[in-house]
Amino acid sequence: MRPIAVVGPTASGKSALGLALAHELDGEVVNVDSMQLYRGMDIGTAKLSPAEREGIPHHQLDVWDVTETASVARYQQAALRDIEDIMSRGKTPILVGGSMLYAQALVDDWQFPPTDPQVRAKYEARRADIGTDALHAELARVDPAAAAIIEDKDPRRTVRALEVIELTGKPFKASQPPKNGPPRWGTKLLGLRTDSEWLNPRIEKRTRLMFEQGLVEEVERLQDKGLVADSTAGRAIGYAQVLQAQRGELTWEDAVERTITGTRRYVRRQRSWFNRDPRIAWLDAAGEDLPAAAARALDSHA
Repeated sequence: MRPIAVVGPTASGKSALGLALAHELDGEVVNVDSMQLYRGMDIGTAKLSPAEREGIPHHQLDVWDVTETASVARYQQAALRDIEDIMSRGKTPILVGGSMLYAQALVDDWQFPPTDPQVRAKYEARRADIGTDALHAELARVDPAAAAIIEDKDPRRTVRALEVIELTGKPFKASQPPKNGPPRWGTKLLGLRTDSEWLNPRIEKRTRLMFEQGLVEEVERLQDKGLVADSTAGRAIGYAQVLQAQRGELTWEDAVERTITGTRRYVRRQRSWFNRDPRIAWLDAAGEDLPAAAARALDSHA
């Protein structure tokens, strides 16, 4: 059974469509949301609760501690094993999520460049000396394309990009496979297309609901388990703003507003990324009977 990938921006309805497809096609869901990999990061990532999963097995949820640094390569290895296992049992893997690098690491044969602790330590020391913004500016001078895709001047990815450039002598993006080749396993890609007029109110409603449902308390519980601001988990949208408000750097209303605007900014990056993939069959996220529209799209791509 060839996998189906459901991609698109945050809050567009990917989880619901993934569940519907899993029911229809005797499938199992493989998570492609980098922050849902973290145990205990539930409210702020809109992770489906066990009851909301409707009896459908979900893979790659709750596999990392909040103290661990995210790794696309590590995720890729584990998720590929899950997908191969699902197919070996005659079921359909449904890949669901909007984390761009993680999605491409599954549907394309992305061979990740080597690492070198000494080279990485050199750039970590440089970051400590001059700061993330200045190091990101240095990356932009040597590899503007890499700097453009590294979100919010992410310190870890900035260091990683410079490490790869030094080790390979090539731009960081040179290791990234093109998006016009045949996808791994013949995966069928479905994308949820949205416009801002429809999506923005959903983002605002969802964000306010997260705070009402206990996002602040969730962050406090995770702090007891080692969550800190300078970490992959601590930089996640929503969690970072709560940590800032705790430190008195934002009011609580500002934390909500910054989470909304941060999510909208991330959505723009997701749209830009996925729009460049010609293999995606696009569905109107606001349309009637999305599962039926997905079925038609899959039939036409059969």
